[in-house]
Amino acid sequence: MLKAEQIKKKYNELTVLKGVDLEVRQGEIVSIVGSSGAGKSTLLHILGTLDKPDSGAIWLKGERIDQLTGKKLAAFRNKHIGFVFQFHHLLPEFSALENVCIPAWIAGQKKKETAARAIQLLTTLGLQDRMENKPQQLSGGEQQRVAVARALINNPSIVFADEPTGNLDSTNARELHELFVSLRNDFNQTFLIVTHNEELANMSDRTLHMRDGMMVS
Repeated sequence: MLKAEQIKKKYNELTVLKGVDLEVRQGEIVSIVGSSGAGKSTLLHILGTLDKPDSGAIWLKGERIDQLTGKKLAAFRNKHIGFVFQFHHLLPEFSALENVCIPAWIAGQKKKETAARAIQLLTTLGLQDRMENKPQQLSGGEQQRVAVARALINNPSIVFADEPTGNLDSTNARELHELFVSLRNDFNQTFLIVTHNEELANMSDRTLHMRDGMMVS
């Protein structure tokens, strides 16, 4: 479903990725672990089309995505890719419900249908009583669950999560891990997660290890 071959990336004289190969199947939860500076987040951003590789190739759903540019790239990303970051990046002036709806509105989806799906997602994530709250009125765990709902609103082919539990306490982190597993089980949702959290990695279907810009066995 996602396939990358020989991904290389340099920033000035620093070589960050040295020819990474990776494959993720539909409905899989895959974690990438490794020490800081191993290239994990850089790889995730390139696979998620937020950055470009210097060389190599990436396919998602059979389409060569590293060659997409401009409006085609933006439309593909909006339709097929969801993101969850360490910081939730919710817009403070909007309610939880509105924050979830924004990617679907950008995609031109109907407001009534979008709101119905957002309500369904937030309810599934246990936030049915918090929909009208703004981010500053939510706990850290609640904010991150809103960010997960936002990542899922357009039924993405894959969700990329970069240290999604990095700012959560152990209880909220465990709940988020279990949420990813239930979303995979209930909706066959695919996840690729960069994490330092061993518990989250252990709950994944596969764990990939990175060191010095390469995958290691």
